[in-house]
Amino acid sequence: LLDVSRITQGRIEMRPQVVDLVRLAQEAVQVVQPVLDRRRHNLNLKLGSQPVWVKGDPARLLQIQENLLTNAAKYTPPGGEVTISVTADEQNAVIAVRDNGEGIPHEMQASIFDLFVQGDDSLDRADGGMGVGLNLVKSIVELHDGSVSVFSAGPGCGSEFKVRLPTTSDRPEQIADTDESYETYRRILVVEDNDDSRQMLEALLRIDGYDVIVAADGVSGIDAIAKHEPEVALVDIGLPELDGYQVARRVRSELSDRVVKLVALTGYGRQADRKAVLEAGFDEHLVKPVAPSDLARVLRRPK
Repeated sequence: LLDVSRITQGRIEMRPQVVDLVRLAQEAVQVVQPVLDRRRHNLNLKLGSQPVWVKGDPARLLQIQENLLTNAAKYTPPGGEVTISVTADEQNAVIAVRDNGEGIPHEMQASIFDLFVQGDDSLDRADGGMGVGLNLVKSIVELHDGSVSVFSAGPGCGSEFKVRLPTTSDRPEQIADTDESYETYRRILVVEDNDDSRQMLEALLRIDGYDVIVAADGVSGIDAIAKHEPEVALVDIGLPELDGYQVARRVRSELSDRVVKLVALTGYGRQADRKAVLEAGFDEHLVKPVAPSDLARVLRRPK
C-alpha cells in the first residue's frame, strides 16, 4: 500500500539505469521459488541466452516480475504450469507470464488492474485479496513508458499477462571489479520482518555470491550479529517491537567489540531520516526497494 500511495501522489523515487530483463527474471524466479515449490508447480523458463536491455529502476522492474509470478502461483491449482518468457524486437521487450490456473472472466479483464477491484473472491488475483499487486504492476510499467495487458479465455482456462517496455541501445556502465583500491564484504546479515522483502534481498545477495544470514526481528538480528559476526548488517527500520533504531543502539553499546557495518533500510529518504539513522549508530542509509547498484555500493570498502 505504501508503494501504491507514493505512486498515486507522484512521490516515488526512481533510480533508472540500463538493466537486463533476463537477469531480473532469473532473480524474480529465485524470490518466488518457495511459493512455486509449496504449490508443486512446474515452472517453465523461456529466457534465451542473450540479454534484453531496457532503461529503468531495477528494483521496480524486479518487483513487476515477482508480482506477476506470485499471482500466477497463487491462482493456479497445485501441480500447475507457470511459464515466464522474456523476448525483444527492435523497439520493445516483452515479459510474458502464463499459467493454466483459474482464469479470469471476460467482464473482469478490462478492470483487473484497477485498485481494489474484487469480483468473485475465488478469482481475485490481487496480492492479499485487495487488488494492489496488479495495480502496482500497471503503475510501475507506466512509469517506464510501457504497457501491460492480460488475456484469458475465461474461468478455468488460465491467464497470460504481458508487459511491454521500450528497449534501449545503451549498455550498462561497468563497475571495475579490478579496482585494487576496493574490496567487497562477503558475510551479510539481513534483518527484515517482511517475508517478501527479506527473501528478495536474500536472493539478490546469494545470486551475487554473498554468504547471507537472515533474521525476521530485531532481537534475532542482534543475536545473529553476536553469533555469526557478519561484516555488514542490513536492518529494516520498521521492525516490530525492537525497531531498527533500537537495534543499532544496542549493537553499538552491547556489542562494541564487533566490527560490523550497519545499513538502515527505510521507506523514506528525507534528510531528517538520514540524520536520525546516523545518530542511532548506522553507517549507511538505503531507501526501499533497494536498487542493486546502491546495494553494491554499500557492500564495497576501501582496502
